Amino acid sequence: MMRSGAGILLDGLLEQGVTTLFGYPGAAVLPVYDELYDSEIRHVLVRHEQAAAHAADGYARASGKTGVCLATSGPGACNLVTGIATAYMDSVPMVALTGQVPTTSLGNDAFQEADITGITAPVTKQNYLVKRTQDLAGIVREAFFISRTGRCGPVLIDLPRDVLEARIEHDGRHPEPAARKGYHPSFRGHRMQIEKAVAALAAAERPVIYAGGGVVASGAAAEVVALAETLLIPVTTTLMGLGLIPGDHPLNLGMPGMHGTRCANTALTECDLLFAVGVRFDDRVTGKIETFAPGATVVHLDIDPAEIGKNKPVDIPIVGDAKAVLAEMLGLMQKRRERDAWFSRISWVKAEHPLRCPNGGLRPQRIVRDLCSLLNGSGIIASEVGQNQMWAAQHYCFRRPRTWISSGGLGTMGYGLPAAMGAHFARPDEPVFLIAGDGSLQMNIQELGTIAQYAIPVKILVLNNRYLGMVRQWQELFYDRRYAFTDLPPMDFVGIARAYGIEGETVEAGEDVRSALSNALEHAGPYLVDFRIEREENVFPMVPPGAAIDAMIDPGAG
Repeated sequence: MMRSGAGILLDGLLEQGVTTLFGYPGAAVLPVYDELYDSEIRHVLVRHEQAAAHAADGYARASGKTGVCLATSGPGACNLVTGIATAYMDSVPMVALTGQVPTTSLGNDAFQEADITGITAPVTKQNYLVKRTQDLAGIVREAFFISRTGRCGPVLIDLPRDVLEARIEHDGRHPEPAARKGYHPSFRGHRMQIEKAVAALAAAERPVIYAGGGVVASGAAAEVVALAETLLIPVTTTLMGLGLIPGDHPLNLGMPGMHGTRCANTALTECDLLFAVGVRFDDRVTGKIETFAPGATVVHLDIDPAEIGKNKPVDIPIVGDAKAVLAEMLGLMQKRRERDAWFSRISWVKAEHPLRCPNGGLRPQRIVRDLCSLLNGSGIIASEVGQNQMWAAQHYCFRRPRTWISSGGLGTMGYGLPAAMGAHFARPDEPVFLIAGDGSLQMNIQELGTIAQYAIPVKILVLNNRYLGMVRQWQELFYDRRYAFTDLPPMDFVGIARAYGIEGETVEAGEDVRSALSNALEHAGPYLVDFRIEREENVFPMVPPGAAIDAMIDPGAG
């Protein structure tokens, strides 16, 4: 039968299991929107294209599926770039669809023309400029395959208007694409390397598992916990790995690095074997790389061979899927290994140097802990970026993977609100809470309109100190409190929310925190709570980038 390019595109999305798409219309993509008018795919109209990308990202993180966003040509496509880069840095599967001027106008500086494939080349796994309608179905299949195979990431498809409008004979039958030429991710891992790793783990006296977002992406959380329990190995998880081991598990050391626990950083400094799984040795974790795990034999398991040895020299490299390799390793384990001295050392540091919650005033740490108590392991927590993000990461006890939605690698302010919307559409039966700073929230505050339009029951908790908090903290610690352009004017967030038709309340005293959180949870629709926290409250521990790991160890303050 005859089918337009836009119709073929939507057929391809349905074939890939797409049920929700986040977008913003424009002239170049009107053929797609005309097809969407009668489609069973749910389109969520955001208020800014950047929010479409972040919402697709949040959807993907919460569901494990590929998120999809759509924007028109020129500025619409360019507005997706920050969201695409955010997904790229955190290895999130996403397909971004962009409109483009007709193929006959390419390169002529036509109205709203932008070389979006060139612009996004550094922050996509692959991108396509489709020049023939007959190629579109195969490209859609290949884009989804690449996005969610191996190390996940965003793929962009640029769609000239004439390609979308053209009608061709299309029966919908196309073979699944083979892996793109030259793209053959290794999943199983080399048997000899796996055996070496098992032997090293069994022989080590002071091993540590250092696990990250790659574990969550592969669905390998249960295998990491099983390995840790079998060999009695403590586990530290990166910001992207929170929830892969329950926060209250006795082997969980908490998050490492600049904003990590003393227990995690002590274990990394003193370990004799470091088993890194699905991590990239980020500078916020390692500080000065030469002093990170200085006496350890390093075993690094990752799906992406480019990550192994990139930042930290590795003794036993394993390229493969974390779930498959860990399952094979567990099958080779002979017996439980007791490490009483190492476990006692770790337990002592954990007991002596917990993350502390200051008393008096309205403290953000207490708000996060009370929220955790209220939800008791249920729900999804999204965050903005800055102090709010670190307070949430430090003080919320995550018990399951894919319940923490946050921008890690790129650190994108304005990410949390649209990402929380996406998380709701991925898992509509779970409560979704956004922990936000007043600065970061304002970067995409227009999405309150989207939340109101679709009655998205996101609960928005604003940790409001009237500062760009993390930057102000650095100015306090390293620039003699010269608060240059980080002081924000008072803002009536509840009034703004109500202007959109969203209920809320303002909290100024610590004794009102629990009742406000309960009000938010029990309210049927979206709800905003403006917590007027202590203005100069800081995140601890905190050290400058590049400091040695021993300087990152929390002295016990705060």
